[in-house]
Amino acid sequence: MSALTAPKSPAGVRHGPARGPATDGRAAFARAFRRNVSAHGFLIGAVLCFGFFSWYPMVREFFLAFQKTEDGRTVWVGLDNLRYIANDPAFWQAWRNTLLFTGLALLLGFVVPFLVAVLLNELRHGQGYLRLLVYLPVMLPPVASVLLFKYLYDPGYGLFNAAFGAVGLPEQQWLQSSDTAMLCIVLASTWMNMGGATLIYLAALQGIPGELYEAAELDGAGLWRKIWHVTVPQTRLILSLMLLLQIIATMQVFTEPFLLTGGAGPEGSTTTVVYLIYQYAFSFNNYGAAAALGLVLLVLLAAFSAAYTRLSRAGDEG
Repeated sequence: MSALTAPKSPAGVRHGPARGPATDGRAAFARAFRRNVSAHGFLIGAVLCFGFFSWYPMVREFFLAFQKTEDGRTVWVGLDNLRYIANDPAFWQAWRNTLLFTGLALLLGFVVPFLVAVLLNELRHGQGYLRLLVYLPVMLPPVASVLLFKYLYDPGYGLFNAAFGAVGLPEQQWLQSSDTAMLCIVLASTWMNMGGATLIYLAALQGIPGELYEAAELDGAGLWRKIWHVTVPQTRLILSLMLLLQIIATMQVFTEPFLLTGGAGPEGSTTTVVYLIYQYAFSFNNYGAAAALGLVLLVLLAAFSAAYTRLSRAGDEG
């Protein structure tokens, strides 16, 4: 046999076509898809639900803000709905009340949870039970919490007036007076929602290295100086994020004034923007005006969020 003769293949063995890079890539993609088919299914379901219940109503509201339904016919009215709400005296009163609620809610709902988190972080015993106690109001249904405060504010048999009477102070018309109605709503809202913010702040505080506090103590810093020079700078990111989220949430307050004061309150002192949207839609059957006011609120909150994020990023880079 010649030395140049090629060896024969074993009997019964077949050589298939050569596999190229494209074939290997398709096979790898198919294997990865089969492994993640369940994850893709869950993802598609979530996107469809989010699109149907969130994106579609937003798009529908945009078109509805420039339409009006008359005698069963929907017609385009341009900016008439925006002119209508701008000429409504309740529009400006609702914005004043909403901004007042937001300001008061930030004084309490932003500062108090942070201070409570600092206090819990300093404790060495019973921290778990106290965290549960602080978070307990968040686990209650919002309606139940509001009705509890409505009972506490009752001018006849409410607990607050009973406490005032026990120490010789005059009884107050908490929800029936335009001077105190908004403050009462802020107190109820703060109690209902502070638990979540407190736990977020507490998690951020526990991530601060203890060496920073030890160095501050060696420099003679007291409690408040340690909070101002160590705690606040180390939690600045989470503080700025929570501030943005709380402003957005408080600008959309509805449940508390609706259940405590019937929405409008004494002399319209608790009429908020979202409650006015509710009135336009379900009391006046003016869905175009309701959509227009909702669009105004959406645009203002989006513009504020974009500006706040931009300024925060510029401050961090500077």
